[in-house]
Amino acid sequence: MNLGELRFMRRKVILRVVSKFIIPFILLFGLYVQWHGDFGPGGGFQAGVIFASAIILYALIFGVEQTRKAIPAWVTRSGLSVGVLLYAGVGVATLLLGENFLNYNALANDPVNGQHLGILLVELGVGITVCCAMVTIFIAFAGRGHR
Repeated sequence: MNLGELRFMRRKVILRVVSKFIIPFILLFGLYVQWHGDFGPGGGFQAGVIFASAIILYALIFGVEQTRKAIPAWVTRSGLSVGVLLYAGVGVATLLLGENFLNYNALANDPVNGQHLGILLVELGVGITVCCAMVTIFIAFAGRGHR
């Protein structure tokens, strides 16, 4: 960090303190939206956006370099892959179990439980992918001036 950035950080004391307090609640709300999205409004996409907004807020307040120390590039790149593989893996699993692609009934003996499990896994994959994609895009653009 150079002297100008240090001076700027000292002027943002209130923002830094408030963001440290509010970011855990944003993440907690993201978890709520993720796990209760099959019962009401929300789901993987919305939860991914909420998680990414918490990380982007952190990056805006503390800087891209500090964010990359907390969440290295390999984590977001791996998250992109894991999310897509989880989504596609559920579909392939249903094919291997003799049903159509993403027909969740095959995932359990009871179709209701299969539907519930399938939706949870697919929405988790979507949430991970959306979060990692938004963070990667933000850092790619925000970090351009820091090279």
